[in-house]
Amino acid sequence: MRLASIRYLGRDLVVVAGPDDRLFEIDTLLDGVGARPGRFATMCDVIAAGEPLWQTLRQALKRPPAAAIDPDKVTWHPPVRQPGKICAVAMNNSASNARKISAPDHPAFFLKPASCLIGHGEPIRIRSYYGSVHPEPELAVVIGRKTRDVAARDAMSAVYGYTIFNDITGNGMRAEDMFHYWAIYAKPDNPDETERVEQHLSYAARYKGSDCFGVMGPWLVTRDAVDNPDDLNVYCKIHGETIAEDNTRFYNYKIAEVISFISHFHTLHPGDVLSLGTAFKPSASRKSIHHANFQKVPGPVEIVIDGLGRQENPVVIEERELGPWRLS
Repeated sequence: MRLASIRYLGRDLVVVAGPDDRLFEIDTLLDGVGARPGRFATMCDVIAAGEPLWQTLRQALKRPPAAAIDPDKVTWHPPVRQPGKICAVAMNNSASNARKISAPDHPAFFLKPASCLIGHGEPIRIRSYYGSVHPEPELAVVIGRKTRDVAARDAMSAVYGYTIFNDITGNGMRAEDMFHYWAIYAKPDNPDETERVEQHLSYAARYKGSDCFGVMGPWLVTRDAVDNPDDLNVYCKIHGETIAEDNTRFYNYKIAEVISFISHFHTLHPGDVLSLGTAFKPSASRKSIHHANFQKVPGPVEIVIDGLGRQENPVVIEERELGPWRLS
C-alpha cells in the first residue's frame, strides 16, 4: 500500500493511492465504508493505527468514492512531516570499504533534523556559500512501534514501511568544520593521569542538516508490499545523466542489524526515520555522485528505488553571502 502526505486545495491531507494511481483522502475513503476508527490528520496518526488499518483501506479501495485527487495537482510533503528523529547510517555501502583507512565494526550513524525535510517535487535550495553539495540516494525505513533493545532477529517487526531518501551532503561545509586536535583521555593504566591523542573530527549539523538537505518520498510503502528490502535496485540521475546504479544488498549492515544496533542507544518511536546509507556504485559511464556538485551541475535530481517509486526535485542555487553573524 502506498501512502503519502500532500497539500491539495489549501488543505494538508494524508492519502492512499489506488491501483490507477489516483489519490484518496483516508478520512473520506473510510467514511465511504462506514469505518471511523479515528481521524487521520497526519501520517503519524495513520502509523499509530497500525496494521489493522491496512485491511480496512484495502476493502475501501475496492469501491472507492468518486472524489479522487489527481496526483498532478498536488504539492507533495515528506510522508512523515515531523519525525521525532532521522537516523542516517554513514559509510554503509560496501563500495566504500576500500576507501576506509580505519572504521568501526558496527553501524555509525548521525542525526538529521526534521527541519531539513522537503518533499518530492519541491525545489532543493542550495546557497552559494555552502560550497560543494551533492545528492546521496538512500533507502529509508519508517518505524511503526516504540522499540528499544530489540534483537536483530525481531527487528523487522518494528518497521512500518519504506520510502526514498536523498541524504543531501555539503562536502564544502564538512571540510570547513573539520577539527584536527589533541583529544584528552585518562590513561588506561593510570586513570589519575591523562594523555593526548591526535584526532580528526567533523560535526554534521551543517553539512548534513541544513534546510533542504533531506528529500523524502513521495510514497511511504507499507512493509507488506516490499518482498525483500535488502535487495532493491537504486538509481540516481542528475540533469538526466545516471550517476548511481546500485542495490541495497550491498549495504554492509542489513536493515534488521541497523534497527537493532540503533535501538540499543536511542529509543525508536513511531514515525522515526532510519536512512540506511548511500547507494553510490558508479553508473556504467563511471559517473558517480561525487561528480554531481549542485553548484556546478544543474538539476533536476531523480532517484528511483524498486517498488518505492520515483522522487524528482529541481535544484535552485541562491546566490548570496553568509549574513553578518558576528557581533563585530
